Amino acid sequence: MIAVLCPGQGAQAPGMLAPWLELPGVAARLGELAEASGVDIVRHGTSSDADTIRDTAIAQPLLVATAIATGRELLGGAVPALTAGHSVGELGAAALAGALTDADAMRLVTVRANAMAEAAASSEPTSMAAVLGGVEEDVAAALAEHGLTPANVNGGGQVVAAGSKAAIEALVAAPPARARVIELQVAGAFHTTYMAPAVAALDAAAGVTTPADPAAILLSNADGAQVADGADALARIVRQVANPVRWDLCMETMLELGVTGIVEVAPGGVLTGLAKRAMKGVPAVALKTPDDLAAARELLEA
Repeated sequence: MIAVLCPGQGAQAPGMLAPWLELPGVAARLGELAEASGVDIVRHGTSSDADTIRDTAIAQPLLVATAIATGRELLGGAVPALTAGHSVGELGAAALAGALTDADAMRLVTVRANAMAEAAASSEPTSMAAVLGGVEEDVAAALAEHGLTPANVNGGGQVVAAGSKAAIEALVAAPPARARVIELQVAGAFHTTYMAPAVAALDAAAGVTTPADPAAILLSNADGAQVADGADALARIVRQVANPVRWDLCMETMLELGVTGIVEVAPGGVLTGLAKRAMKGVPAVALKTPDDLAAARELLEA
């Protein structure tokens, strides 16, 4: 069983779409995704600088479009055996699993991105920080002491804390024992109660969307559960905006189900890196450029 995974915000890089445009049909597919979102995906994926594509309103549609386009290129019309996405990547995974149309996934991610950016701008200054290493109990105690939320529990000794910027800065200044804390360049405290206004906006958009039951095993990053009902999958995507991502539980489920390989669609690297630490021995291929397609297809065929 091969898992096809979609990365989340922060995985984007300037020029990441440029080599993919050399493949027949990719530009047309990206054009359709851009039309559905109202975001110039090709321009931002080829010529926009790092600061531009860090903007939540641009980063999220860009990442979902990249995941869908490169996932379709890899799969060639087939449905993956299992798919999952980290944070906003869950919309790309839902599309690859057939729970959402590509157009609906792009429409929803645009609403999500704009609503999250607006929620971040309207609250007190907030931020996020990666906590690397340390003892799990010590990290949890430090976050609780500062009133921070473990917004992403990524496994492999990595937790992303979120909350007020002042609390994040205090955590950076006094990290838990044997841990490093790195503040992230993000617009706000995603996957916390600060994002509650964005949940309402996305819920309204989801209300006029008709999902289908997934044709693949689709994992929810809320708890690593298999989601077989399309309406449930969509509801989880909505709630996820203001609730933590439990990628550690997704990896546990993959191991329990007997996943034998992982392919991370573009811009690949983050999730395969986590898997190397938490899913030791499971071969993984990250799609960074079209040159990686041969290895990914070989893994799928094997």
